Amino acid sequence: MPNRARTTAFALLSSIALLTTACTGQSSSGADDDASKETTINFWHAWSADSEVKAVKTLVAGFEKAHPNIHVNVVGNMTDDKINQALRAGGSKAPDVISSFTTNAVGKFCSSGALVDLNPFFEKAKIDPAKTFPAAMNEYTQFDGNRCSVPLLGDAYGLYYNKTAFEKAGISAPPKTWSEFEADAKKLTIPQGDSFKQLGFMPNYHGWETTTEHYLGQFSPTYFDKDGKSTIAKDPAVAAAFTVQKKLVDALGGYRKLETYRSKLGDEWGPKHPFHTGQVAMQLDGEWRLGMALDAKPGFDIGVAPLPVPDDQADQYGKGYITGTIAGIAATSKKQNAAWELVKYLTTDTDAVVNFSNAIHNVPSTLAALKSPKLKYDPRFKTFLDIAANPDSTTAPSSINGGVYLTTIQELGYAYESGKVTDLGKGLSDAARQIDTDIAQAK
Repeated sequence: MPNRARTTAFALLSSIALLTTACTGQSSSGADDDASKETTINFWHAWSADSEVKAVKTLVAGFEKAHPNIHVNVVGNMTDDKINQALRAGGSKAPDVISSFTTNAVGKFCSSGALVDLNPFFEKAKIDPAKTFPAAMNEYTQFDGNRCSVPLLGDAYGLYYNKTAFEKAGISAPPKTWSEFEADAKKLTIPQGDSFKQLGFMPNYHGWETTTEHYLGQFSPTYFDKDGKSTIAKDPAVAAAFTVQKKLVDALGGYRKLETYRSKLGDEWGPKHPFHTGQVAMQLDGEWRLGMALDAKPGFDIGVAPLPVPDDQADQYGKGYITGTIAGIAATSKKQNAAWELVKYLTTDTDAVVNFSNAIHNVPSTLAALKSPKLKYDPRFKTFLDIAANPDSTTAPSSINGGVYLTTIQELGYAYESGKVTDLGKGLSDAARQIDTDIAQAK
C-alpha cells in the first residue's frame, strides 16, 4: 500500500516513548469481559482512500454478521500519533483494537505494554501463529517473546521490469542473481549526452524503494545476536549487500550522475513515476506498484519477478522483503475478549482475509489465504503471493526503540554510496556501536 510504504517509524518514536511511562506492563483487568454479551468496541485504523475505507467497513460488517452481539465503532484515517495518544489516555472513546502501517514500531509497542500480549489469546483459541502466518510476518509482529500484534495483510517487494526494453536489449528473462542483474542493468542503460535516455536501474538509496533494508532483505542478514547486540559489522551478508549496491552505483555512472538524473524524474506516487514513463527499465517495488503502473497506461509490457539473490544463494531465488499492516489490542481496553474476537476474525478468518486482500490489493497475511482459490488478481500479482509464502523471505526484526537502528544503517548507506565513507568495515563497526548505544539508552 502506497501510504504504508511511505510511513516511517522514526517520526513515531517520541510519541510512543510517552507510552513507556503510561503503560509499564500489560493490563490484566481488561480481559475479564464476557464476549458473548451485547457490547460495542472501538476499532481505529489508518486507511484513508475511499475504496480502502469502504473495504474496511465491508470487512467489519462481515464480523458483525458473525458476531451479532458485538458492535464495532470504526474510526478511520488515524495516524500513529493519534493512535498512540489515545492508547496512552484510554477511556471509553479510545480504541480497543488498532491497526497501524508501521511494523518498525512493534518492539516499542510490545516493550512499553501499550498493546497486550496476544499469545494467551492464541493459545486459548488453539491457533498456532507459526502455522497460520508466513514466517516473516510471524516474525515482525512480536518482540522478545511478546506477540503484541498480528499481521493484517502485507507488502512483498519484488522486481518490475520493462519487457519491451528487455527484448530490445536482447534479454530473454529477468535476472536471478545480482551479477546477472548488474549485467542487465548495464545493457538496459542508454546514455544521452551527460545523462540517460533510459537507465537500467536506479540503485541509489534515495531511489524510491531502494532502501538499505530492502536490499539487505535479499541477503538474509541477522541484524542482532542472541544478546541483542548488533551484528552488522560481523555478518558478511551486510557488507555484501553494501558492496553490491555500491558496485551498481559505480557501474551505472556514479553517484553524482545518478543523483542528477534522479532529481529530474517524476514523483514516486504520481503517474510520471520513471518506471511508468520508461525512463527506468527496472524497479524494486512493492505489490501496489502493479496497479499504479497499469493505471498509468505505459507504452510497454510490464514484467514482474522476484528480486535477484546473491550468487552464492541462487537456490533461494524467489524470496523477498516482507512488511505490512499490524493489528493489536489496547492494554487500556476493558473489553479485551470482545476485541480479541474482532482481531481473530480480521486476521485469521480465511475468507475475511481473502476478501479484504481482493478489495485493497495487498498481499494476504495467512498461509491459507495465500492459497485460496477465491483470490482475484492479475496473474503477475502471484509473484508477490509466492514471495510472501516463501519461508526464505525476510523482514527487519523488531527493536525496543523501533526503527532507529534502520535509520543508522540507512545513514551509513547514504555516506558510503556518495563516497563520504570509504572504509566500509569501519563504517559498519561505527554504526554497530551506535545501534548498541541507542538500544541501551532506550531500555
